[in-house]
Amino acid sequence: MEQGVRSAEFGPPGPLRDRLVSLIVAGRKTATSSLVSDYEIEGEPLPEPGELELLLDSSDRGVAVLETAAVTVVPLGDIPWSHVVAEGEGHTSLADWRRDHEVFWAAHSPAGHLDDSTPVVMQEFRVVERLVAD
Repeated sequence: MEQGVRSAEFGPPGPLRDRLVSLIVAGRKTATSSLVSDYEIEGEPLPEPGELELLLDSSDRGVAVLETAAVTVVPLGDIPWSHVVAEGEGHTSLADWRRDHEVFWAAHSPAGHLDDSTPVVMQEFRVVERLVAD
């Protein structure tokens, strides 16, 4: 990977990250959601289409290269069902998805209060290279 390529960490190291990385490498998870405020707090730019990211497992080992296909910022209350399905995590309703994400963000984000107007980054991606064998 070239210098300056961003790393992609899906949750903190542990069972959640392991499950998400497995879904991504299997091609079942092709999207994710993040809070705009997290990028602002970290001083990081939003991902852009065509950008490559190194997918890290729980050991911070690069396991795949992801290419961002699309990035859209929408209010939390406007997340579409199609995005929930693309996240591939098995949610059965928008309410189920939102509850799980709000619990995660409350535990791992300094964003504070979330409501329907909270800006969310919807990122679509694809695996362009696997770096480890199955």
